[in-house]
Amino acid sequence: MAPTIYFVRHGETDWNAEGRLQGQRDTSLNARGRLQADEVGALLKSLVPGPAALDYIASPLARTRETMDRLRLGAGLPPDGYKLDPRLREIAFGAWEGMTWKEIRARDGARAAARDRDRFGYVSPDGESYAMVVERLRPLVAAIDHDTVIVSHGGVARALLTMLAGLVPKEAPDVPIWQGRILIFAEGTARWWPAS
Repeated sequence: MAPTIYFVRHGETDWNAEGRLQGQRDTSLNARGRLQADEVGALLKSLVPGPAALDYIASPLARTRETMDRLRLGAGLPPDGYKLDPRLREIAFGAWEGMTWKEIRARDGARAAARDRDRFGYVSPDGESYAMVVERLRPLVAAIDHDTVIVSHGGVARALLTMLAGLVPKEAPDVPIWQGRILIFAEGTARWWPAS
């Protein structure tokens, strides 16, 4: 049986609240994001008896590291004791990072329209596509041999949904990826905890 992955999106940042593309920019959690990270640690502790037995891996960006630190404290674990893996970084939006979609459509309308036609396969200027994120994640996922908590980003979750739960790639960019909840990948399915 394949290991279970407990996926946690980092807590909210000011850029999330403003609708700005963060991509691989290093942003920090805001007060709400810190609370979400604390709460998801308590959720994990209630969901998994003995969370110390799990493996823990995070994206190296500041917002994911702080989420992991706080999650582990909320689960009754020391904040360190996890690995960082650069393959878990957010999808790169390149030149569009820091902008809202409204700003992108106003400044780069032709490229935004091209992306609208193929949101999974489109490579943003100096960035990457969701399809490229899938390829970057393949070796990491193949190496997971133990139930694992991953703290990463919305784009990574969408790629994992296509890889591990059979989501049609065309639909992946539209799937909401919640903060402050756990996305459980197990036996070819994905479900949220707590359920909506």
